[in-house]
Amino acid sequence: MPYRAHARRQGRRARRLHEPARHASHSRRSVWQAALGVAAAIVALILVLSAWGGGRPPSPLGAITTSGGASLTSEPPSSIVVARVGALSLKLPVASVAVTAIGYHAVPDALALSPEGSQVNEGLLARFFHRISGSGGGGLNYYELSGGTGTHNGALDIGAAPGTDVYAPVYGKVVQIEPYVISGRHCGVRLDIRPDDDAAVIVSMTRISVDRTLTIGSPLQAGRTRVGSIIDLSSLEQQKLAQYTQDTGNHVTIEVNSAAMSILP
Repeated sequence: MPYRAHARRQGRRARRLHEPARHASHSRRSVWQAALGVAAAIVALILVLSAWGGGRPPSPLGAITTSGGASLTSEPPSSIVVARVGALSLKLPVASVAVTAIGYHAVPDALALSPEGSQVNEGLLARFFHRISGSGGGGLNYYELSGGTGTHNGALDIGAAPGTDVYAPVYGKVVQIEPYVISGRHCGVRLDIRPDDDAAVIVSMTRISVDRTLTIGSPLQAGRTRVGSIIDLSSLEQQKLAQYTQDTGNHVTIEVNSAAMSILP
């Protein structure tokens, strides 16, 4: 009997000594279970965001109301600010119903543009944050286009079908019209505009055929003065905007440069 009592006491003592270890093991399992739960929640959010981003490309004009049914080459653009640089606003240069996509890319020497709206192809975590915080730009939908060097968001591409009328994005006057060259070939013109709202910069438009009525000094009204039409360059190069449109990605490109860097008078 004394031996059995001693054994029972030893057993109870051993159990008490092992209880902290069992508690520690249980705590570690709880931590791992919580971590796995968080990881599963993140995966679920990524899948949801992927589903939101699937399907057809979103409308470039987003939730902005536009008129429908008008000819792509006869309707002036809506008065929509598509980008800003300093105090200067750039208006949509083509009819709202004609826009296929809006994109930004890097180019040397240009001034950085501040896009209006929301970036469609931003990272998943950024998209999730903007959705839950309500801090997305809303309105226009635009893409960041890969490639290019120089100023980030230095060039703005407004996609539309070849032949679509292009209008002045600012109030100002024409200061230069010259051939636009790609790989040694003339591809329309480069139209330079000195805007009334900021004489320290030059707004340049390329990938267009110029309106024959324009000459050096011609006054321009934003969204009202036709400056030309979009030309088809799909046979000359693979256009980056095409990955976000239902066509070959033809577009008009707008850049803003410092007048101090320009050779213009």
